[in-house]
Amino acid sequence: MLINAELLLQYQRCKRRTFLDIHGDKSQRDAPNELLRKLQQDKIAHQLSALAKVTYHQADYSYGNWEAAEAATLELMQRGVEYIYKGVLLANYSEGYTLLSRPDLLVKRPGKSCFGDWIYVPANIELGKRPKQEYQVVAAFHAQVLATIQDLAPETAWLILRTKDINYPVDLLKWTPRMQQILEELIQVLELPNPPEVFISRQKCNLCHWYSQCYAIAQSEKHLSLLPGVTPLRYTQLQDVAITTLESLANTSPSALENLVGFDREVAPKLIVQAQSSLEKRPLILPYPLPIKDITFTAPIELYFDIEAQPDLDLNYLLGVLVVDRLANTEKFYSFLADKPEDEGLVWQQFLDLVWQYPEAPIYHFCVYEFDTVKRLARLYNTPASLVRPVLNRFVDVYEQLTQSVALPIESYALKAIARWLGFEWREKEASGAKCIYWYDQWLETGDRSLLEIIQSYNEDDCRATLRVKNWLVNFFQDEYGLRLA
Repeated sequence: MLINAELLLQYQRCKRRTFLDIHGDKSQRDAPNELLRKLQQDKIAHQLSALAKVTYHQADYSYGNWEAAEAATLELMQRGVEYIYKGVLLANYSEGYTLLSRPDLLVKRPGKSCFGDWIYVPANIELGKRPKQEYQVVAAFHAQVLATIQDLAPETAWLILRTKDINYPVDLLKWTPRMQQILEELIQVLELPNPPEVFISRQKCNLCHWYSQCYAIAQSEKHLSLLPGVTPLRYTQLQDVAITTLESLANTSPSALENLVGFDREVAPKLIVQAQSSLEKRPLILPYPLPIKDITFTAPIELYFDIEAQPDLDLNYLLGVLVVDRLANTEKFYSFLADKPEDEGLVWQQFLDLVWQYPEAPIYHFCVYEFDTVKRLARLYNTPASLVRPVLNRFVDVYEQLTQSVALPIESYALKAIARWLGFEWREKEASGAKCIYWYDQWLETGDRSLLEIIQSYNEDDCRATLRVKNWLVNFFQDEYGLRLA
């Protein structure tokens, strides 16, 4: 069986995925989504940008014919060419397993190897901006295979990241032992009769082609990973004390969890109430909720704010504001849109002009991104503090208010999950922040204005969803405490 760098990379993210990639029914995999395709396109673009700076050779072979590919790569190495792109190297590892290495670049360096007065070191071109562990482990994998080929272990490997003009050296003395440990664990998993246990981690799982299959299993089992706040570390700790179901967690005393790794006196009772909420299918007030006086309630005029951004361009291209006038009983949405990246400054000024028309109105948003972005835009465009600080002082994070006060019977505290639990629906059923990134790229490429209209509709619905969640929170506390809070 061939073990390549991709398997090693994915194993570090999810043990189950590696097993399924080798043994699973490929007809059960999800189709690639727009964001995954965009990431693949971005990685290719980053690779081409990095490769444009060097003159490289590429071995001539058909994909999958690895023996011929290795022979072609070795011929280039024996010639001593400076750079080899996507060379192929093979190394026997253990009975039944062969390591297949395809580093993005093999780079010639001075030294003594079986080829002559030169050696090669591996360099991988990665889309990330920082040297994640998973990247460094993969680099160590390429270096180990390379060592068996040239009869000399390279002292370092390189990561070519998206940080401009900085190549990151990988300390192989540190990362090779870790890579060997992970490689052994990977082989043990591949030899299991059944795949490892499901664990749903939204951020890691959403782009995986096995997500639908794993999620269906998790739902059927009522798996604890579907409970907000249950991280892999906490799940392991819960298993160690024989807490594996919603019922057992809901009936646990906080004191039984407080001293476990990943828990404390705040986390333990909140997680138990979260389990109770999910089990009873109703919202519950958390232990130690935010004081009522700290929760901002109904104002005569309220603003609801949401941003759409293109991270690759470091661009905030859409600032949307819903103005709710409760006295006049009106709602009006303002969409400040940058048709092209250089219009961001204009959009920023339009936003400031609007919010200063309502100097007393609270500005509601969901999560900290909007608050942080306004600070960043103010710095970027040298906006006087006198124009920005009073605006920031009016920001109210609905996500923070809710998650610090109430447990809901939901699997995620993302805006969509909360608002849909409340019965709110987006007009664009498949829209998401990630898809908006893809659509804005497509707009810049094609000039199809219908893409912008979809994004604007989605952004407005985000603002209206935030309004729905905020209104629900106000009404919930009014009902719970029997008070009229305004």
